[in-house]
Amino acid sequence: MKPACLKSITMFAVPLAIGLFGAIGANAAMPEGFVDIEQVVPGVVLDIRYHNGDNFVGARIEGYEAPRCILTKAAAQAVARVQQDLEPFGLGLKIFDCYRPERAVAHFARWARDPEATERKADYYPEIDKKDLFALGYIAERSGHSRGSTLDLTIIDRQSGEEIDMGTGYDLFSPSSWPDDASMTAAQRANRLLLHALMTTHGFQAYDKEWWHFTLQDEPFPETYFDFPIAPPDPSDTAADTDRTQSSD
Repeated sequence: MKPACLKSITMFAVPLAIGLFGAIGANAAMPEGFVDIEQVVPGVVLDIRYHNGDNFVGARIEGYEAPRCILTKAAAQAVARVQQDLEPFGLGLKIFDCYRPERAVAHFARWARDPEATERKADYYPEIDKKDLFALGYIAERSGHSRGSTLDLTIIDRQSGEEIDMGTGYDLFSPSSWPDDASMTAAQRANRLLLHALMTTHGFQAYDKEWWHFTLQDEPFPETYFDFPIAPPDPSDTAADTDRTQSSD
């Protein structure tokens, strides 16, 4: 039987070590500090490709049990400010991906190592040999999305729902997707610059290989990679979530 003091140390140290060094919550509910973006950003449009199967794998990705955007509260509040800046111009945000469970990242890695799984090559990586996806940085063993403050998004015309022209579609593995790609038209470069300017103004950092990818600079969990699934919302939590986020500045 463990002495009482040793038991207390163990009870404290184990969860602390997990939080600092490992993935958290393989089967856990949404942790404290995370919110559903729709409770924070009115009018945001979601197109969660890793849930609906319209993605480079060609199937629903593990961990995406519902088409939701989950983010840390700090990141969600920053996105809300971007949406507010767009509203007077009849524009808004469409989000493709937010928090990504580590199990989903592992699913991508398994897919990338399967040379036979090339069903969506023409749509998502027409110019690249699949075996080079790791070396070129398009697929990785770990993703900043799993820390909860990274998201993929674009700008839409709110009246029509159409995406403004960014020159490429979402998740195209190509130099054409680099934010500063010089082959884009002036209008396409201007649209990318608009998204970049708004996101960086509100505290996000861009990624130099994907015009749609941004990470909150002061992310609250910079060393923690989570693995809780993106599950359907619990109706009983909706009111509480709204109360927690109404004070967003």
